[in-house]
Amino acid sequence: MRTIIGLPCTTCSGIVATMHRKQINLYSTYLKHRFGGRTHKISVDAGFGCPNRSNGRDIDGCIFCDSSGSAAVGIARHVGIAEQLEQAKELMQRKYRAKWFVAYFQPYSNTFAPIEQLRSCYNQALAVSNVVGLAVGTRPDCVADPVLDLLAEYHQRTYFWLELGLQSCHDRTLNYLHRGHDYACFLDAYRRAKERGLRVCVHLILGLPGESREDILETAAEMARLEIDGIKLHLLHVLRGTPLGDSYLAGEVTTLEMEEYVTMVVDVLERLSPDTLIQRLTGDGPRELLLAPAWSLNKWEVLNAIDAEFERRETQQGHYYGGTITRTCDF
Repeated sequence: MRTIIGLPCTTCSGIVATMHRKQINLYSTYLKHRFGGRTHKISVDAGFGCPNRSNGRDIDGCIFCDSSGSAAVGIARHVGIAEQLEQAKELMQRKYRAKWFVAYFQPYSNTFAPIEQLRSCYNQALAVSNVVGLAVGTRPDCVADPVLDLLAEYHQRTYFWLELGLQSCHDRTLNYLHRGHDYACFLDAYRRAKERGLRVCVHLILGLPGESREDILETAAEMARLEIDGIKLHLLHVLRGTPLGDSYLAGEVTTLEMEEYVTMVVDVLERLSPDTLIQRLTGDGPRELLLAPAWSLNKWEVLNAIDAEFERRETQQGHYYGGTITRTCDF
């Protein structure tokens, strides 16, 4: 089996793999080619909240989300946006010779604030030297038209991605997760974002309770139908101190074995458009909070197993894709 070169990625507290053969359309490889040098995403905590934890809702966020709001491990909270970026830049430049950076507003919902506050935060990030773009992570129910109009301004101004957390296309799953929105809400948000020309990266979780392989493939088919620009695949991991964690400790929830997850990842990628940029293949939670699965901490092993499964099948991303590939590499 060929080796995989791992690049630290503060976006997902994990490793972005650069595979020597083009089985997967990896975002990390694309960024390096687009900007002419090693380019890293840096997670930024701007102190935003989440509509799923406020607005009078009778739930306290999604059942899998801990109090950090899915922040990256090691993110420099409680300091300004520019300082967070400068600290991360120094590390990335010193250890990995990174040249360019994309500021990724990650924890909680990074469009959940007044327009002028959003504008101020995004501008602070772009004012930092060698920051060549922005990525804004949020929820489908947190992108009203004025917000999307603002994001469209940044799309014209810089290299920009909107990241939407979906997790599944099945409403019964979204209800179980206490997402606070349905799939129709996502489709509406996605349509309005694409009408403005935005690049959209969709987040999915594999291994959700109650979902079969067929359910997961239905979600993959939907993503293929929409011809999404980018995707992040997340392993369902269970964190202490969350409702999901309580269910796991009570024996009500189980997690995937590594072999099952690897199979699902390859199944999904085979059905996506070859044009879709793969921004994440696996991940985990903070070591001190992680209840399961323990194998998720071994990212090298997981990534190599994904690569080996493609080799075993003699397939690649898009192998079962039925659409027409029409895009040029202008992401």
